[in-house]
Amino acid sequence: MTTIRLSVPSPVKRGDIVEIKTLIMHPMETGFRSDSMGKLFPKRIINLFECTYNDVEVVRMELESGVAPNPFLTFFIEAKDSGSLKFRWHDDNGEIYEDSAPIEVVDAA
Repeated sequence: MTTIRLSVPSPVKRGDIVEIKTLIMHPMETGFRSDSMGKLFPKRIINLFECTYNDVEVVRMELESGVAPNPFLTFFIEAKDSGSLKFRWHDDNGEIYEDSAPIEVVDAA
């Protein structure tokens, strides 16, 4: 089971720029490392990250082998409406890891 950690502040004021943080536990094997017998470990990295906000894509990142294990990604969105952020990571084995987090947006007083 892959561990995913998300940091989504809530509640936030409408129109605020909000920092979103994600961490996924994944080995990110580059395909260049070998075992004690000299056999290369197969490449297996997270190659695509996507985030949707109320089903609208707000972030899409294509990742390469230079990304460290357990990639920590941070980005900013504008808080428009309450709803859901959905996160999706794709790796070279065709596996897809998903998680979501609610976001509550309130009007400024």
